[in-house]
Amino acid sequence: VADLWWIYSKPVPADGRELWTLFLQCSCITAVIGGLFYNWMFASLEYSWHLSVAMAVSFSLLLLLTLLLVHPARCVFSMIMPTLGTKQGRKLLFSTCIMIAVVNITPNIISNIKTILQVIKCICKNSSDSLLNSTTLLEKVSWEFGDAIQETVHSLYKPMNGHFRFSLLQNSSLIYQKMHLAGEKISREFLSVEVLVRDSMLVANRLAAGFFMLYLCFESTWYLKNYLTDLHFDNFYITKKLERLAVDRKAAHLLVGSSKKLLRPTGLKLSWEEVVLSLVQAMLVTVALMLMLVVVAMDHFAFSVADTAVRKAAQFSVVPVTLNIKYKVEIGIMPFLFKVFGRPSVELLLGDFNRTYHHHLIFSSAHCRISPATPPNPSVLLVVGLLFCILYATVFLETYARRLCRKIAASFFQSWEEERVLYLYRKLSRRHRK
Repeated sequence: VADLWWIYSKPVPADGRELWTLFLQCSCITAVIGGLFYNWMFASLEYSWHLSVAMAVSFSLLLLLTLLLVHPARCVFSMIMPTLGTKQGRKLLFSTCIMIAVVNITPNIISNIKTILQVIKCICKNSSDSLLNSTTLLEKVSWEFGDAIQETVHSLYKPMNGHFRFSLLQNSSLIYQKMHLAGEKISREFLSVEVLVRDSMLVANRLAAGFFMLYLCFESTWYLKNYLTDLHFDNFYITKKLERLAVDRKAAHLLVGSSKKLLRPTGLKLSWEEVVLSLVQAMLVTVALMLMLVVVAMDHFAFSVADTAVRKAAQFSVVPVTLNIKYKVEIGIMPFLFKVFGRPSVELLLGDFNRTYHHHLIFSSAHCRISPATPPNPSVLLVVGLLFCILYATVFLETYARRLCRKIAASFFQSWEEERVLYLYRKLSRRHRK
């Protein structure tokens, strides 16, 4: 492994064997990266498969030529891997979480809202049917009551017309048509909103993912540029070269006295600044986690409401309605004379009407087309939880990722690393003399 890394990090291969070894190394790297790039474009960013294949093949060929011919590009590419453990890698993971929420969680919420609207539409349609049918019952009651009024004992007391004029709404199809059009309009609006949100978030996520990838490359390039141009940049580590230099010049006491300010690149010790930065980044990840939990809670709440609405709508009982009419007409014969003589009044019964009518109001029907509530996908929650575990891990591993970047740069530019070690040694010597 050490020999392979030595060949990979050398500026120019020494012979044909090293050239073929470097070519095989770069070919294996580009094959793996090309496959990951295709899966990222097709599965995460939802590009078409033929565009994903074309982009992956083109990117792999370009990467192969770049790694094979450009020595600093190999260094930058090697530093991209540990840079994924820094804030730039977290931005890519955040982009992936947003895409998962847009593709899987948001459509599920909208689907459950549609189910709730279907239940409301079904209840409105069946209740309106029952109300329209009740008008037919009222028309029947009015005519029977009118006939009873007409049927008196003597035609002298018979009214001219005992029927009520009941205005019955006959055009019930117009109501059904308007309800159907209203339901279709709501469905189209929800579909347009769903498509708009999905397309907008997809485009935004693609742009953000592309920007984060370019910025990831820029971050590695920026680190290498500062490493090669600024001797003071990220130069506070007790490396083996620094220890050998101090021992050769009989100044090992410089490293002992500066142990609080210098760190070992392979050690686990963190400086106070690194601890504070890790805690701040952990708080930002926690805020993003809270926002994602709000979206997940909305998904569960929408499913709970939709499932309850579907079950309760199926359990709606028929509401019985009873209409009871009592009608009695009597006429008194000379009530004044009977009252003077203290006799009870004699009354003549002209009409008696006592009937009961029954009707049922129906709020739900088996003929309603109601799609079942869609439960949240547990695999989506598992993936999101795993991504946030990785995010929290990168927060505390970011310091070690930057140390690894420095070690990679030092292995690619060993002569410059010696200059940096010598600069740090002189800086410690001046500080010790003061």
